[in-house]
Amino acid sequence: MLSKKRTMEALGRMRDMYPDAKGELNAETDFQYLVAVILSAQATDVSVNKATPELFSHYPTAHELAKAPLDDVMALIKTIGLYKTKAKNIIKTAQAIETEFDGVVPKTIKELMSLPGVGQKTANVVAGDLFNVPAIAVDTHVERVSKRLRICRQKDSVKEVEETLQKKIPSELWVTAHHTLILFGRYHCTARSPKCETCPLFDLCAEGPKILKQRLVKNKIKKKEEPSSI
Repeated sequence: MLSKKRTMEALGRMRDMYPDAKGELNAETDFQYLVAVILSAQATDVSVNKATPELFSHYPTAHELAKAPLDDVMALIKTIGLYKTKAKNIIKTAQAIETEFDGVVPKTIKELMSLPGVGQKTANVVAGDLFNVPAIAVDTHVERVSKRLRICRQKDSVKEVEETLQKKIPSELWVTAHHTLILFGRYHCTARSPKCETCPLFDLCAEGPKILKQRLVKNKIKKKEEPSSI
């Protein structure tokens, strides 16, 4: 596994690639950002950003969304995965914010997790981005990159990945590191076709050499199977 020093070196190289790393969800208010993050679970930021402008034009605040008809909200976000459940959750969350938090998005992770549809990852993202609460949210990109680089163990659960990252990265860098890891995983160290050949972290990576070797073997097999042009 990578040491703390090597982990910070890896993050430094990622930051060189993405110096302005930040979330890619669009929102104009704290409440809208919370809703966008809830909607982004098991969905792409692109799909959320396509749906939320119309949603927020109809229901821009918790006060308005709390009174929204479920069918209307489902129709507005039906292009997003799990839209039926998410529609119920964002309405209930709006109602909870109105009745329990005086219409204001709560600032602590514990309070955020009391809202419908808000789990640990969502709470970490919202608390970190909106209120600068030290937190690392482990999504598929963060988990994949952390395991490929052996910052954590391959067998680690999401919670264990989070705990390992928190041990190896100073708390004041958790929010920035979270976004840096996401962008690196989303655009470079991708799930299916990681850019290992041009990766500035290749010398630190445990999986990179294996991936390139597998590609080489596949290419050799493919060439053998190709019909002769003669």
